[in-house]
Amino acid sequence: MKLGVNIDHVATVREARYRGRGWGEPDPVEAARICEAAGAQGITVHLREDRRHIQDRDVWKIREVVRSRLNLEMANTAEILEIALKLKPDIVCLVPERRQEVTTEGGLDAVGQESALTRARQRLNKAGIDVSLFIAPEPKQIEAAARIGAQFIELHSGAFAEEFHATVQRAKTARSSPAVPAAHEELDRLINGAERAHELGLKVNAGHGLNYENLPLLHSVPHLVELNIGHSIISRAVFVGLAAAVKEMLRLVKK
Repeated sequence: MKLGVNIDHVATVREARYRGRGWGEPDPVEAARICEAAGAQGITVHLREDRRHIQDRDVWKIREVVRSRLNLEMANTAEILEIALKLKPDIVCLVPERRQEVTTEGGLDAVGQESALTRARQRLNKAGIDVSLFIAPEPKQIEAAARIGAQFIELHSGAFAEEFHATVQRAKTARSSPAVPAAHEELDRLINGAERAHELGLKVNAGHGLNYENLPLLHSVPHLVELNIGHSIISRAVFVGLAAAVKEMLRLVKK
């Protein structure tokens, strides 16, 4: 299992102070270098339509420096698709976007958008770019991803993370502290989703809401190729530094 580090929130900090200025700190390009030097096997950035964190100039500079694998998260829009085709990341992960959301909420409706996603997938594959779909671990969505022809799916692990957190809070209220709290229902959905995807010939990644506490449970999910983790690593980096935060997460991934 590999670790891809999402560096969007390095740009979030920069934009909070320097938005619209075309420069500022911290620099997500330098963050990409540090993450790779610390052992990360991939770098993820999300170029959103509203450009709330990562900017166009960032993706071009990051493309130049990344030596592992660049994963571009994007909505299936004409503007961003044209950028992706010119940028040529190693992989594109198609995700839903809503202007009101704080972060990506929920997975793509691959069933309802099958035709549009198939057309985008064909154009990206023709340019030599692998395609992943960010979807909930639901059989109908996974089966639609296979029909679309995606090489990967990224299972949305947000519901698992929420269930894990709720379990921890209940344990604290009950004054008990299990070493690894259970999050059975949503974990089972991830396990079953990964199994179904593997049967259909899809490669499986996972991401959203993963952190240093809940990640150990993900080792029970079969066939995982990569975990994409961002906010937790950047948050930890505030206290221990980015390289140390990446190395700590890598130890959990490799366990």
